[in-house]
Amino acid sequence: MDKIETFLHSLLSAPGLSGFEEPVRKQIEDEWRPLTDELTTSPLGSLHGLRRAYASTPRPSVMVAAHMDAIGLMVKEIQGTFLKVSKIGGIDPRVLPGQPVLVHGKKEIPGIVQMIPDRLLNSSAAGSPPNLSRLFVDTGLPEKELQQQVQPGDLVSFASTPMHHEGGYISGHSLDNRASVAAITVCLQELKRYQLEWNLWCVATVMEEEFLQGALTSAFALKPEIGIAVDVTFAEEPGLKTYTTFPLGKGPTIGTGANVHPALQRKFKQIAEEIDLPYAVETMPRGSGTDGMAIQITAAGIPTIVLGIPIRYMHTPYELTSMADIRRAGRLLARFITSLEEDTLATLFTGGDQ
Repeated sequence: MDKIETFLHSLLSAPGLSGFEEPVRKQIEDEWRPLTDELTTSPLGSLHGLRRAYASTPRPSVMVAAHMDAIGLMVKEIQGTFLKVSKIGGIDPRVLPGQPVLVHGKKEIPGIVQMIPDRLLNSSAAGSPPNLSRLFVDTGLPEKELQQQVQPGDLVSFASTPMHHEGGYISGHSLDNRASVAAITVCLQELKRYQLEWNLWCVATVMEEEFLQGALTSAFALKPEIGIAVDVTFAEEPGLKTYTTFPLGKGPTIGTGANVHPALQRKFKQIAEEIDLPYAVETMPRGSGTDGMAIQITAAGIPTIVLGIPIRYMHTPYELTSMADIRRAGRLLARFITSLEEDTLATLFTGGDQ
């Protein structure tokens, strides 16, 4: 594994559920510290990394954001020796039975998500897809010890171990959206040898999986002239090949739609073609479902674009993506940032596009 794959492996091994991102934020801080001029944390917990423009006069800023929070579960009730749970973020209960988890009580306790076997259910329930009310977490602890170690509100995270596959693929929980955090890190590594004309804010946002609070508040605080949201998108899967899915290993996606400024889309496509970087155009006829939605409508409005990294099996304990696509997304970001010049605002957004 190279340095970026090792870093992503560590991110996929960390908890950091939406609203409780501190464990993964510490890892990102360690990686970004030598790549940035300044690191700060927002009041809500988003990480802000600044690369200053090499200029004696004030310069515009560009914000590149990827959310670091993950989906997971929360203990809502202790029933004897079992834990009943509710979900944090969008989880499909069908993928949960049999999954290993960690219960973050007074100490980390391994557990398994389970359900009552079909043959012990009545005929009306047998064979039906599981819903969250039928699922529970079994830690193996006796009732008294379980009540001493765990209480309602404790977090439950996936304990699936990252895997590295032939062909340069990686799988694990929370590739949504730590794959994009890795892409921003690639970007920062690429920019080490450049002096920038614009200030660059790299932001690992919190709480995207709930209500986009991190992106909204960070964009308001930093007030960039351009916003870039990097997130994952759906890759092709067996029996699923439509305009909403994209092949793995053939580059990132460049969004188009109401959440994307046309001038930025043209610029990113131009750069990708100049450096012979493969990409696909992702149509977003409504909202993008990303941090870009929050960035775009902050303050008086921020011209925004959304880049996507295709992954399979989104919002499951084992998502899968291509390391090549992560590196390409980072390279595309870096090339765009180095293309920004002092007069870019005056030239890029001319022609009446909104």
